[in-house]
Order: sequence, then structure tokens, then C-alpha cells
Amino acid sequence: MANVLVVAETRNGELRKVAFEAVTAGRKLADASGGGEVHALLAGPAGIGGKAEQLARYGADVVIVVESADFAQFARESLAATAADRARAGRYRAVVLGFSSQGRDLGPRIAARLDAPIAADVTELAVTGDTITAKHPGYANKVIVTLTLSGAPVVLSVRPSAFTAAETPKAGRVEQGQATPASGPTVRVTEVKEGAKGRPDLGEASIIVSGGRGLKARENFKLIEELADAFGNAAVGATRAVTDDGWRPHADQIGQTGRQVSPQLYVAVGISGAIQHLAGMRTSKTIVAINKDKEAPIFKVADYGIVGDVLEVVPALTAAVKEARKGH
Repeated sequence: MANVLVVAETRNGELRKVAFEAVTAGRKLADASGGGEVHALLAGPAGIGGKAEQLARYGADVVIVVESADFAQFARESLAATAADRARAGRYRAVVLGFSSQGRDLGPRIAARLDAPIAADVTELAVTGDTITAKHPGYANKVIVTLTLSGAPVVLSVRPSAFTAAETPKAGRVEQGQATPASGPTVRVTEVKEGAKGRPDLGEASIIVSGGRGLKARENFKLIEELADAFGNAAVGATRAVTDDGWRPHADQIGQTGRQVSPQLYVAVGISGAIQHLAGMRTSKTIVAINKDKEAPIFKVADYGIVGDVLEVVPALTAAVKEARKGH
């Protein structure tokens, strides 16, 4: 049996969705390794230990609570040192965390401290004997790279939404841990500015509706908002061309130079499907494309396609979705 350590991401004293997905991925690894335990590192300000039960619900056998005023914001150096010290002391098979903006920063730091191999942006995991096989998109999502990692520990950062968080309740016994102070120069986060409220974060949304230049004008982007509302407050995304034109904020951009997402449903409206955009959404579970050009590259990756004028199709689709959701 081999145990797995999960670094559970928090923000503003709350657990992030990717934390539960990482615990689910860790549970899969531990079970495939002969029934090992999943230990979740829950670091945050005073009171964060109250969230331990949530991690137990998704499969954490043990929750290591580390409370420190430094962790009220993202203290990267101290958090990496704390996670690495725990991983070293616990002799874990793997360290799992989310491939979020925090995880992209934290994962390599932990791996460097442990002198361990790292696989980032992982979408699939499997265990064979003493090796862990991880798959992740490469070359702008044009190929799926398969990596075989041996030794212990290995560091794995999982793509948000690639692993569906599943409730598998465990004991979740709580242990108190100690923060490892950062050594040497540090970066201190003094303020976090969040975007507009009211919609899910792109990295955490189960449904995303995205628009491209096929909408023809900024004012037509309201059709995307209305369709997202019809689905029940889905997230709204956009192509780089749209954000460059100022139709949407750059935080909404999905693609190679924007956000990488893997929702359950991705609706691409008026998006041709340039490789740069596909790199950000190709791993979505179900893709629906709406475009008047039947030869548009987006249709090659779509599960369902509608050929037609988006200004006519989207309002009709919005009405159909609203009708289908009546009574639910």
C-alpha cells in the first residue's frame, strides 16, 4: 500500500473546487496502489480546520491542518516548504495538487525541494506496479503525451475539471501540522483583485458558453450571456480575437495564451476553431459548435454541430434550453 498527499487549494478561507478534484484523483491513485490512504494538507488562516470535513467527504482519510496568518494569502515559498516537508516525512507515493494558477506556481517548487519528477496539466492517471502513468495534452493540444513516472514521491498537478469530484466519504481524522517558514527572498501577496461576480470561474465551471468573431459585433455578445443564463448561470468565455477587440475582458480568454478549461459542456458560438483556441478547450467532455461555415475546423473536434447563422440559432437554442429546464 502507498499513501498519497494532496495539497488542497484554498482562497479567502474557502476550499476551491479543484481541491476536491485533486482529492478524487488522489483517491484513485491510492486505491490503485493497494488501498493506501489519502492525506490532505489543508493550509490557511486560523479557522481553516473547520473545512476538514469537506475533504473527508471526497475521500481524504487524514486531513493535516496547518493554520498560519501567512496563509491568509498565497504564501508560495512557505506553502511549498510546508508541503515538501510533509511529503518527505510521510514517505508518500505521490503529491497531487490542482493545475490552477496557484498550482502552476506551487507544483514545480515542491518538486524542486523533493528532487522529484513532476507531470503537469494531467488529465488521466493510472497505476501499474511501481510506476504511475500520467497523460496530458501537448503541442497546443494536438497530441496527448503519455508519461511514465517511477520512484517516490512524484508530483502530479491535475487539470481543473478533468477529474470529476466524487464523494467517497472517509474518516477524515484531523492532525495538526506546523508551517515551515520561508527561507531566503520571498514574494508577499498584499492584495487579490477578483473579476466580476455572479458567474462561476472558467476553471471551475461545468458549463461554458464562448463567443467568437462570428457574433459580428460587441452588442451581439448579449446572446452568449443569455444562453449562459438559460443553462443556469454558466460561465462565459471568448476567443483572443474577441478580447483583443475589447468585446470582453482578457480574463475571459480561452486558448493557448488564455485559460485552459475542461468543462462537462462547452458551447462554441461563432468560433472557427483556430489551433490556439482548441488548445484551451479541446479536453472538454462534450463540445457543441455553432458556425455558419460547415468547413470550420471547430466541427472536427465537436461532438455536436449546428451549421447556421448564430444570430438566428442562438436565440432559438436559448429558448429551447429554457423550455427544457422548466420544472427542474
